[in-house]
Amino acid sequence: MRICAFDVLLPERGVAALLGDVQIALFRTHDGKVFAIGNQDPYSGANVMSRGIVGSRGDVPTVASPMFKQVFDLRTGGCLDDPDVSLPVYPVDVVDGQVVVRGGEETVPNGLVRSR
Repeated sequence: MRICAFDVLLPERGVAALLGDVQIALFRTHDGKVFAIGNQDPYSGANVMSRGIVGSRGDVPTVASPMFKQVFDLRTGGCLDDPDVSLPVYPVDVVDGQVVVRGGEETVPNGLVRSR
């Protein structure tokens, strides 16, 4: 599903978006990579991950939850502070300057997208 133009994503900032009826958090890192994870903080249940603090641990791009500060790997969704917890991740491509996220949706013949 096309979410937004790549240029509207600010480096090291997150934005929330809907993928069908699921909230996701999109992040553009300083090197131009785009990641999509679930927006719901698994510890608080609040949809706030898009407001997290983007950073890194070594060469791992991360986001820290704004609620209780657990740190998650943007590539895998795994919590670096608790290996038993993870966020869903969604495949992202940038196509013709547009951010396209795949997962849980299908395109129907009229070009609309609907959730499965």
